[in-house]
Order: sequence, then C-alpha cells, then structure tokens
Amino acid sequence: MTAGKLIAYIAAAILIFFGVLFIWGAFSPEGSVGWIPVGLVSVAIGFGLIWFAGRRKPADQTTTQNVTLNIDLPANVNLDSLKCQSCGGVLTMDNIQMVAGAPVVNCPYCKTTYQLTEEPKW
Repeated sequence: MTAGKLIAYIAAAILIFFGVLFIWGAFSPEGSVGWIPVGLVSVAIGFGLIWFAGRRKPADQTTTQNVTLNIDLPANVNLDSLKCQSCGGVLTMDNIQMVAGAPVVNCPYCKTTYQLTEEPKW
C-alpha cells in the first residue's frame, strides 16, 4: 500500500467517524437539525475517498509478469523434429505455450491446438 492510499484511508476514517458523530448528535436534546447535512456530507466525502483510493493503481508497478518454466524431459527428445499430430507440419519452440501448467501446441499450419502428452515408455 502506498503512502497516498494510506493517507486517503486514514482521512476517510476520520471523516466518516465525525460525520456519524454529527448525525448522532443532531438527535440529542442539545443538537441542531443543521448538523445532519454536515454529517451526511462528511460521510459521503469519506466514502468517496475510499472509492478513489481503491481505484487508483500505483504508477511504478507493471501488470505483466514474465515466468520462465524449465521442463526436464525424461528421455532424449529432439525438439527440432517435433511434428503436428494432425497435419505433420514441423513445429518449433514458438508454437508451444504453457497453459495452466501444461504444454500446449498451437500448429501454425492447420490451426490445431492440443496438449502435449508423454506416452509411457513400457
């Protein structure tokens, strides 16, 4: 949480607290009816500060995140000779993506998408 958000949340809490006190005090014997609008405006400004602080994104953070995943294959696999299961077209590393933790192939020739599976060795 940035310092600006923290200050906005603290100011909003103070405004809401005193707004509720003004509204509550208007119903006391010494209170005035004019305190109700003051309390309502204070509470509205407090909730507005919370809304604006919650919407604001920090400028120094990026939303994209690069993840490197190394796959250790259990045999001598020659990736240069990987072919599409549907059309037999030659695939490269650019055609393989990780989706939900599983390698998925997108064939540029026939536009087929399928998950790479390892067949048992026995």
